[in-house]
Amino acid sequence: MTGRPTDTDRSRNSDGSADHDRSADTDRPTHPDVVGTWVTADGYIRQQLLPNGRYDEARGDRRSAYTGRYTVTGSHLDYVDDTGFTATGDIRDGVLYHEHLVLYREQGPS
Repeated sequence: MTGRPTDTDRSRNSDGSADHDRSADTDRPTHPDVVGTWVTADGYIRQQLLPNGRYDEARGDRRSAYTGRYTVTGSHLDYVDDTGFTATGDIRDGVLYHEHLVLYREQGPS
């Protein structure tokens, strides 16, 4: 049978509730306090967190080195790269700790 999964097709959480359909995640707005460009202190890595739940990460001269979607729960971020790779991040005191990276919110021109 093909088509959209039903609740019985989805995996169940430990509390018995069904997982939501993650294919729609890219259409959902995220927390506006995380949206923007985050950059390492040396400027080598630039991660854009977009309002539609997508991210685009540049590394040096390599634009869009990593792209995918992210979700926010409180100050915690879960990333799923378009290739299926997963990562996490946490924002503490205005700093994004993304796996082994430390990123700072890019400030606009003053």
